Amino acid sequence: MHPNHRAASLFIVLSLWAIALAGCTPSESTVSLPYPTYTPSAVPATVSPFNVYFTTPETNLSVENMQGVEQYLVAAIDAAQRSVDIAIYNFTLKSISDAAIHAHQRGVAVRIVMESDNMDSNSYQRMKDAGIEVVGDDQKGSMHNKFVVIDGYQVWTGSTNLSAGAFYNDNNNLLSINSTQVAQNYTVEFEEMFYDHLFGPEIKYATPNPIVTVSGRTIETYFSPDDGVAVRLVQLIQNADARVDFLAFSLTSDPIAQALIARQRAGIMVRGVMDESQVTSNTGGEYDVLKDAGVDVRLDGNQNLMHHKVMIIDGQYVVTGSYNFSGNAERTNDENLVIIDDPALAAQYEAEFEKLYAIGN
Repeated sequence: MHPNHRAASLFIVLSLWAIALAGCTPSESTVSLPYPTYTPSAVPATVSPFNVYFTTPETNLSVENMQGVEQYLVAAIDAAQRSVDIAIYNFTLKSISDAAIHAHQRGVAVRIVMESDNMDSNSYQRMKDAGIEVVGDDQKGSMHNKFVVIDGYQVWTGSTNLSAGAFYNDNNNLLSINSTQVAQNYTVEFEEMFYDHLFGPEIKYATPNPIVTVSGRTIETYFSPDDGVAVRLVQLIQNADARVDFLAFSLTSDPIAQALIARQRAGIMVRGVMDESQVTSNTGGEYDVLKDAGVDVRLDGNQNLMHHKVMIIDGQYVVTGSYNFSGNAERTNDENLVIIDDPALAAQYEAEFEKLYAIGN
């Protein structure tokens, strides 16, 4: 979170910020956190730093047989030994709520934060009846986060809500990051909401490890609305040397759109796919602005939702998370976003982009 709001008592947090600002990246280790319940496990040596999965709504997968990519998240929850923290906008998928309930029943600490407006599902009621504590945001803005932290070292994020529609009808990405330091970042954000009931700009603690290196790859962690995400995204776009590809469920941010247009005019290849339903319904959407400026932007070919919030820069940087490229994401909602410098991961996202670009119009 933004350093202007950091707690004076967290000296170690201040030290890590100083390291990051000096241009260094701290090693993969643990630091003290503000809540005594946090007990991270070490990352197993056999675990890859990143794994990404993409939904395939064009196929006829069976939700009853759990054939979608949620099977990987369910398996991770089933394997949890100590803790499962879930911060999610929409949670209706039975297979994942079953996994959460089973984890709770075998003694794993399961905690959930949700958007209050969506706490009316059968999954929510079943988890509550099973004794799992679920905290709602009760705020004007949306608790739009999409992340799960398992055993203090595994973070699952991306664009995917925990619903059948998200996994079977919509285009989404589900990314796992295995790092105790990244998990610490998400745990601090989670526990501010869960324990202190702080949402939106009401923040208390700084992100412990805003920039870390995992297996030689840099990961930047951001939370909105306090981290100034749009400024960083504009900077990333401005520094593009060859191309910028983006998949945008919602793009209403003038600064981001203008940065894309400026790079296109500078001779950089800029391509995008946007969700048609949002283009036709959003107030202040940037599709026509981009199109009129000559940017190669297409409407998606999915009759449901193209729900990604992704940028791929120069085949090297990947941007993903819950953060739509919108004013609400920047100023009002609780959101999470990561920027990862990893060409191999970027290639996987690039393949997803090319698939959706090919069927766009």
